[in-house]
Amino acid sequence: MWAGDATSQGLGMELVEVAPGRARLRMTVRADMVNGHAIGHGGLTFTLADSAFAFACNSYNRSTVAAGAEISFLAPTRLGDVLVADAVERSREGRDGVYDVTVRSADAVVAQFVGRSKEIRGTLFSPEPTEED
Repeated sequence: MWAGDATSQGLGMELVEVAPGRARLRMTVRADMVNGHAIGHGGLTFTLADSAFAFACNSYNRSTVAAGAEISFLAPTRLGDVLVADAVERSREGRDGVYDVTVRSADAVVAQFVGRSKEIRGTLFSPEPTEED
């Protein structure tokens, strides 16, 4: 999934970790990510959280998309801040999931994001063959 994610890569995100129901991404706030108030654009903080959510809810190799999301901005980000988004599965039942994402800078929690996911048909990759295959 990372190989095809031009948006996350283009924004300079780094995929730090993925495990079942979890993901961690990192992004540095660049000059082109700062708004007219000289703080990080909230839409890009949302995008970082959304990308972490996407990797967490797709971690089971079931094609999964967002059904909805909301974010609370708790503190501003600044040019040069390194933001880390940690996504954790809260629940997963049937085709539906709920994921909490916390976005932090070195100084503070800057945002809390909640994403709702929906599994669709398909998988992301073919499992590697085993000796039994």
